[in-house]
Amino acid sequence: MKREQKLAGDILDQVGGKENIRQINHCMTRLRLSLRDSSKANLPEIKKLDGVMGVIDDETLQIIVGPGFVTKVAGEMSLMTGLKAGEVAADSDTVARDTKAQIKAKNSTPFKNLLRKIGNIFIPLIPALVASGIINGISNFAVNAGADREGTILQILLFIGGGIFAYLGVLVGWNTAKEFGGTPALGAIAGIFVFNPALANIHLFGDALVVGRGGLFAVIMAAWLMAFTEKNVRKVIPNAVDIIFTPLISVLFVGFVTLIVIQPLGGWLSDGIIWAINWILDVGGAFAGAILAGTFLPLVMVGLHQGLTPIHMEFISSTGVTPILPILAMAGAGQVGAALAVFAKTKNKKVRNIIKGALPVGFLGIGEPLLYGVTLPLGRPFLTACLGAAFGGAFQAIMHTAATGIGVSGLSLIPLIAENKYVYYFLGLVISYAAGFVFTYLFGFKEEMVENME
Repeated sequence: MKREQKLAGDILDQVGGKENIRQINHCMTRLRLSLRDSSKANLPEIKKLDGVMGVIDDETLQIIVGPGFVTKVAGEMSLMTGLKAGEVAADSDTVARDTKAQIKAKNSTPFKNLLRKIGNIFIPLIPALVASGIINGISNFAVNAGADREGTILQILLFIGGGIFAYLGVLVGWNTAKEFGGTPALGAIAGIFVFNPALANIHLFGDALVVGRGGLFAVIMAAWLMAFTEKNVRKVIPNAVDIIFTPLISVLFVGFVTLIVIQPLGGWLSDGIIWAINWILDVGGAFAGAILAGTFLPLVMVGLHQGLTPIHMEFISSTGVTPILPILAMAGAGQVGAALAVFAKTKNKKVRNIIKGALPVGFLGIGEPLLYGVTLPLGRPFLTACLGAAFGGAFQAIMHTAATGIGVSGLSLIPLIAENKYVYYFLGLVISYAAGFVFTYLFGFKEEMVENME
């Protein structure tokens, strides 16, 4: 039996069987399960399974199994349950009311729910953003090294890498409508409203409209309104003409509202967020960088870090770069340093094997295996990893490094660093590695912590 097949079966056994699964999804490292009855999930036993690095019990049950492997486990689970990734069981409306209440009460605040929704919109796009960002980064790296930008091969690479960024609004609109229970294609139309080049030919209230005004924030608002309008119009439209009038009314209404209200509102929101973050970095300098990097791991810990994606993308859309990604990337580097210190001090073979398996992807910017497999279970190394990250974040803020793409961090982010500041970014990584190692080695780890973890 394959390892992924065994783990998928073991997880099913511990979550109440395939009958208790409503939906299967996954991101880069986490298997995300929506359960009919969350009380049937045996979390302590799931954590003990070979291959499981950690568990987050949230609106969905998130089981961390690592990059690459998670895709295989999700595939095996799909075969066992008959549910495709993202597909909801046909009888999902029969979920018990008390289970819905459990889900709603679990870590539920308006701000957290908003970040979760945003994360769910962007998580399916991460593989495409990673691939496109790296292709663009390598292409621009080649241009900076002296390659002919007009060369055919380079032009093809830039074409391939830039495609998703040209049409990202359509994909975000699709996922937003899907997340809020609307028709995805209508959500895609909402994205087109914001980024359609034909906007430049329209004058409203005496001014020409601006293509992309409001960016992805405007797309999310328009697509949410599309889903909301569609669902409410459908309540009053006779079934016989629903297919004609529901989408027609929704598209016309949301189209006008987008141009008159949502684009200006999204523009003010976008400009305000960009101004505020730039102001914080300009005024706070190294201190601001240290705080941002040092507090990012707790955000990853609860799975809310994907909520920052539209901010990165809006920075890139408006200014060409995001200044906060290199700073936040130091969180993973501090954790790598902490894990190396634990590896150097511990004699426990299991912990050493976990670290050896998780370090390669940790260097490449995927920190969840180390987070849930090593630093967080041990306790204090998690805090010293945050301290190590703060030092690297302070350095990145001083050097004003920025990235031209998102989706990767760690060493993988180097080709995406703007203005040829590759060395500065790498030095920041080294600082975080070293600080995380020193703090953990001197103050963050004792062998008895391993016994407590087990």
